[in-house]
Amino acid sequence: MRVSNVTVRKRLTIALIAGILIFFIIDIRLGYVQFYLGEALTGGAKELWSRDITFEPERGKITDRNGVELATNISAPTIYVVPRQIKDPNDAAEKLAAVLNASKEKIFAQITKNEKDVKVKEGRKISHEKAKEIRALNIDGVYLGEDSKRHNPFGNYLSHVLGFAGIDNQGLMGLELFYDKELKGKKGSVKFYADAKGRRMNDMADDYDPPEDGLDLKLTIDSKVQTIMERELDIAQATYNPDGIIAIAMNPNNGEILAMSSRPNFDPANFRNVAPEIYNRNLPIWSTFEPGSTFKIITLAAALEEGKVNLEKDHFHDPGYVTVGGARLRCWKKGGHGSQSFLEVVQNSCNPGFVELGERLGKETLFKYIRDFGFGQKTGIDLQGEGTGILFKLDRVGPVEQATTAFGQGVSVTPIQQVAAVSAAINGGTLYTPYVAKELIDPRTGEVVMRKTPTAKKKVISKETSDQIRYALESVVAQGSGGKAFIDGYRVGGKTGTAQKAQGGRYLENNHIVSFIGFAPADDPQIIVYVAVDNPKGTLQFGGVVSAPIAGNIIGDSLRAIGVKPRKGQIEKEIKWPDAPMVEVPDLVGITKKELGELFINLKIDASGEGNIVVKQTPEPGIKLKEGSTIRLYFDKEE
Repeated sequence: MRVSNVTVRKRLTIALIAGILIFFIIDIRLGYVQFYLGEALTGGAKELWSRDITFEPERGKITDRNGVELATNISAPTIYVVPRQIKDPNDAAEKLAAVLNASKEKIFAQITKNEKDVKVKEGRKISHEKAKEIRALNIDGVYLGEDSKRHNPFGNYLSHVLGFAGIDNQGLMGLELFYDKELKGKKGSVKFYADAKGRRMNDMADDYDPPEDGLDLKLTIDSKVQTIMERELDIAQATYNPDGIIAIAMNPNNGEILAMSSRPNFDPANFRNVAPEIYNRNLPIWSTFEPGSTFKIITLAAALEEGKVNLEKDHFHDPGYVTVGGARLRCWKKGGHGSQSFLEVVQNSCNPGFVELGERLGKETLFKYIRDFGFGQKTGIDLQGEGTGILFKLDRVGPVEQATTAFGQGVSVTPIQQVAAVSAAINGGTLYTPYVAKELIDPRTGEVVMRKTPTAKKKVISKETSDQIRYALESVVAQGSGGKAFIDGYRVGGKTGTAQKAQGGRYLENNHIVSFIGFAPADDPQIIVYVAVDNPKGTLQFGGVVSAPIAGNIIGDSLRAIGVKPRKGQIEKEIKWPDAPMVEVPDLVGITKKELGELFINLKIDASGEGNIVVKQTPEPGIKLKEGSTIRLYFDKEE
């Protein structure tokens, strides 16, 4: 059959058009792949060729309020292996094992894994000396990545507050955990390229993605105060061998924690060598126990605020016990204190007197103030593991429960609750949330990313009531049971506490938690300190005997360290045996040696200089010292 020329031309035209159309589609597709998908496909191919060496970020530093570094980092390289690049796995495993003091079999198993790259477990965060030895081996496929590990330059110092980080620089406890997201930063890496057999492609440049360091954390902690506290707790541990010790120092005017410590403590770098119940329990915020007489401050505040007592005018007779609901509740002093004003009830820490205040208040009012002061709930401090304590349910509070609660027995509270509550009682009446973190700072720019400010929860009592409480508690230290916390030149207020420990529903014999909570200056409090010693050995177990002098030393040295000057107006201390009388240092500048010999000064003199006239003395005139203390005089010649 003959095909006409016209038909042939039509078919050729159709074929030509179809061919052009096909090539046009192919060109469009090639252009789409080349120009639109090219970068993504190239990136995907490079990703298949790439091998990553991770660079860990610097974990943010933790510093005190003055910039002293409390937790920082030290460089510690990590060994990475690309298994396909290892030419002789057996030889490589033997050499690595020798340097790392590890099992050759374990190393061999790791470097022969069917993976792109492997972190050698025994080669994580090694010393620079070990890293130098690894480089010297010059093994193909073995790389060193920059890494770091957490470093606490002061060891056990502030250990429960700071906490610790794991091998991957992840926060595991304390502030390291609470602020882990902000501290940890973002990982970086170096990418190099290898073919399907793992051989390095030297014609392709490495890609570097820098790590992003974590934010630095500045605390409210003052290392000067913390150092003083750690020293005093170490001395108490050695002196009394107690089951535990707790101490907190806070600024009562805003809730800033200045120091916090407990015993037993631990070294964050070696937390694995310590029992979990030691490092997992930050006792100042976790432990709950009967507060004893320190809780009487709350009963006193409620009674004063409600107008139920006049400290100077109202009197109370204490026969040594009080009978409530058929129960005989005793005073600590056998035979009682007799007739006394309610100011003396506070000074003497008289249980029957506080039972009377509780009865005047009634259970609804008493427990309202207890809850208003923050008991029975978390304070909200920025540390994990805080306890809530235990209070009687109001419908289960009978006359006995009301009475024992009024003097601090039968309820369970945490140390941080007591510090926050007493701060409210003495700062003018405002309850603050305690906090430890002050600022988060970008280490690259120095910019403050987050700044915490004081959080006032509520006004619980009036300023006038707070003024009366400060006066009453100052008299406790000067003339009552807290005398061993007295500091000459500084107006110190406070309250002792001695609480029996309960076990199995019964109180233990000769096993107490003895405590003291104190503050200064009493007319303008700048620091409040709480100290509790659990079952001190070889001593009378009273807060006034054991804890008061510890707290007094912390308060006195801390005030001097933070620059608070002594001031006048101190209540005269009542001298009790075996206290030595206090002697006021006279002004001796300008007198001669002969005149000095004619003076009767019950102080020892340490003289220096070759002259005849006193030109300088230490301490300054007006300071009171214990009788028999030493003063230094500097002599020079007459002009």
